[in-house]
Amino acid sequence: MSFNPKPIRSMLFVPGNREDWMREAPKYDSDGLIFDMEGAMPPAELPKGRELVRRVLEETGGLGPQRIVRLSGPEPEKNGLDLDAITCAGLDGVSIPQTRGPDDIKAVDKKLSELEREQGLPEGRIAILPLLESANAIRQAYEIASCSQRIAYMGSGVSRRGDIVRSIGYRWTPQGLESLQFRSKVLIDVRAAGVPYPMSGQWSQIGNLEGLRDFANQTRDLGYMGMTCIHPSHVPIINEVFTPTPEEIESWRNTIETMKDAWAKGIGAVRFEDGLVDEAHIHTARQGLEFARKLGVID
Repeated sequence: MSFNPKPIRSMLFVPGNREDWMREAPKYDSDGLIFDMEGAMPPAELPKGRELVRRVLEETGGLGPQRIVRLSGPEPEKNGLDLDAITCAGLDGVSIPQTRGPDDIKAVDKKLSELEREQGLPEGRIAILPLLESANAIRQAYEIASCSQRIAYMGSGVSRRGDIVRSIGYRWTPQGLESLQFRSKVLIDVRAAGVPYPMSGQWSQIGNLEGLRDFANQTRDLGYMGMTCIHPSHVPIINEVFTPTPEEIESWRNTIETMKDAWAKGIGAVRFEDGLVDEAHIHTARQGLEFARKLGVID
């Protein structure tokens, strides 16, 4: 397997039947783009949309943000046609909508391996992002997250009026308390399965940027590392919230230096920033610094 996914803080949805939008989308500086062949594409336009997505991937792939395609459905008989049409060197990943369980992921994984071999691409390079949009998918989050080595990005969907609302029955609020339990549950499952970059669902109100910032901070506080988004105006705020701050970076570096000094003196735990730090904290600090390096925030 050739699998080295990049961190993604913001992933912007772009309709897969709008060639001009797909070509212009990198200017908004999101870490990832989802060319959407499901929710944003009328079914009658799917054959044409596949051709457009393939052309854009071939001509722009490898430059700028990661390019992921949301397939037209979870069924192999449907998304198999999608994969035949779009798999190429410019494709970084695929997103599976309405994921029903591990079998949906395994079928896409197998199909991708076949297409990678046929096209001379490194096997296992194309990532998978399952979308959990039902109570049943959320219940199986760990089984889904652990069924394929390709899963680089995964988390709980969040919607104001969509499929997950209909399945669970909650009433959406800007504070997000109604989705807090299942977002947390999925995050634990995803982390336990070893998915490198947990990613949450989007903020639904396009013009409420203050609400977006609050929700993004709550999402980051839970432990997610990024969010999907539906409008370019959301990208800068999401990127800011999920980027380590200079203060965090300085604290991580100081934690490491403080522990090194303590160890040199034969001390295993020492007071630092009005608390105590020990070996566990140095591992956490190194993890944070490595994430900042992968984002290009520090050398």
